[in-house]
Amino acid sequence: MAPFLAYEDKGPDTHRVPLVLVHGHPFDRTMWAPQLERFPGTRRVVAPDLRGYGASPTTPAVADFSAFARDIEALLDELKVESFVLAGLSMGGQIVMDCYRLFPERVRGLVLADTFPAAETPEGVRTRDAMADRLLAEGMRGYADEVLERMVAPYASAEVKAHVHGMMTATAPEGAAAALRARARRPDYTALLPRVCLPALVVVGADDTFTPVSDALALHAALPDAELHIVDGAAHMPNLERPEVFDAALEEFLARVDARQPSPAPPRL
Repeated sequence: MAPFLAYEDKGPDTHRVPLVLVHGHPFDRTMWAPQLERFPGTRRVVAPDLRGYGASPTTPAVADFSAFARDIEALLDELKVESFVLAGLSMGGQIVMDCYRLFPERVRGLVLADTFPAAETPEGVRTRDAMADRLLAEGMRGYADEVLERMVAPYASAEVKAHVHGMMTATAPEGAAAALRARARRPDYTALLPRVCLPALVVVGADDTFTPVSDALALHAALPDAELHIVDGAAHMPNLERPEVFDAALEEFLARVDARQPSPAPPRL
């Protein structure tokens, strides 16, 4: 039931592998504005608003984290995008890992930005549930004010800060709260990573405090065929804070995937 998602679908169908961009929490597809400007000149690019975010509906609410991956799969079926590179940031990176868990035969490459694979700790579950309650009671603005200069670095441009703050405050509290509860109960992807039999790109902002460089180093070490890019002058959203650096790394990675012949499909796990 996922073609109900709002989305961007830009660029030509060519021999190049399509790129699918999965945003984080509590954002929307405009998080990928620089990439939606740059990459459709050479390949097809699809960027959905996840259920509960952006212009996508909040109902039915996400109750299980895998619903995000199934929504993306159904949207790509509707758009007739058979195989693709999946790129996700933060929660979007965890959704990308869930997509690989559920339909690995369709994935040609993974881009995991400012994210980590482990399941939530008991304390983390309590924290996310408490935040969900708070967002429902108070709305998004107080939370957005508090975390803005962790989402992007304090030294980020005023334009970038305004964009990020605007995405957060525009998110429906009901969608954000449902996603927080589902995310708190997501699977552990740690055992999946050594089985990823395709190229991966791990990116992290050097000043990220939500998912620090140490998380990216561990993620990179666990993946059999991964590249690592640490983006100086960025925090949790290097694709917006330093788009020229992020895009250069992504472009190089996509060229590598384009040149690679598809491998036999791995078994579903």
